[in-house]
Amino acid sequence: MLNYVGNSLQIRGAERYILQDGKGDGMHFIYVRNGKGLEAWISVDRGGDISRITIDGKNMGFFSPCGYVAPQYYDKDGLGFLKSFTAGFITTCGLTAVGSPCEDDGEVLPLHGTVSHIPATVCVMDEDNDGITIKLKLIDSIIFGKKLELCRVYRFSYSENTFEMTDTVNNIGDRQSPYMIMYHCNMGYPLVTENSIIKIPFNKQTARNELSEKYMDTALLCEKPQVQYDERCYYYDVKDNDGIAKVGIYSVDANVGLVMSFDKAGLDCFTQWKMMGVNDYVMGLEPGNCNADGRDITRQKGLLKFLEPGQSGVTKVKFSFTNDQTAFEDNF
Repeated sequence: MLNYVGNSLQIRGAERYILQDGKGDGMHFIYVRNGKGLEAWISVDRGGDISRITIDGKNMGFFSPCGYVAPQYYDKDGLGFLKSFTAGFITTCGLTAVGSPCEDDGEVLPLHGTVSHIPATVCVMDEDNDGITIKLKLIDSIIFGKKLELCRVYRFSYSENTFEMTDTVNNIGDRQSPYMIMYHCNMGYPLVTENSIIKIPFNKQTARNELSEKYMDTALLCEKPQVQYDERCYYYDVKDNDGIAKVGIYSVDANVGLVMSFDKAGLDCFTQWKMMGVNDYVMGLEPGNCNADGRDITRQKGLLKFLEPGQSGVTKVKFSFTNDQTAFEDNF
């Protein structure tokens, strides 16, 4: 195939860009194409998360009303996180706090932690015949306190519409640190419509609050956009096969879907965020090592995880995209 092109970027590869104008002015991105229809935009300045993904030009993620927002506009107070919550395809939550803002162990913690607002360093962009590997690193540390390092590896396939994300969080400090991580994966139109199929095979389902419990029987059903919709949230123990759990979503309207596979050894919790509001129309499928209740409640329940000095936590997620509904259903 490469004999037909002058430069491989004609059909696939990765390029770096800088955004101009508005609150996103100056933000750095890596634009990836795999030559099979998969395109992704990695937001280097926002924790190395993925802001947008398309398959054959069809959008997969939810892009929030605030749009691109550079990290200098981050507001850590209360729900200030939402002012710069671009959402996108992936927003990483953590690394020492996930979920509701709270106070825990004498520390005031913001909504979903701070890692998604820390700029990353691009360490490697390595291409071979089978795909492209992108490695990033960021430091989530303070003097006299936590010292964590996140090393992220993306691997985009050139033979199929898949990519893998592997994160290694290293405690490079001299004291024990809470370790919380959740991947806020935000599915949006046209992947999400009232006719979309949600698959979350589970051993157990728990509603986060009374409102969510009231609608438990329709948790996995999508709906049309509604005015002043109240968000609902559900926690799952997802079934696994040899330690690998799978969830997915398929749009019969757009004829496209995805399957998310994750290693339950590192990601033993799963949250579904259902928000069917007008302009706030998103289905969150969120593997994590915790749920979204906040660190104080997580600690009270005895579920808070820690990293000792020199210890590492590894998490792996694979995303597979398809335009074959039968092939999608075969995963479940």
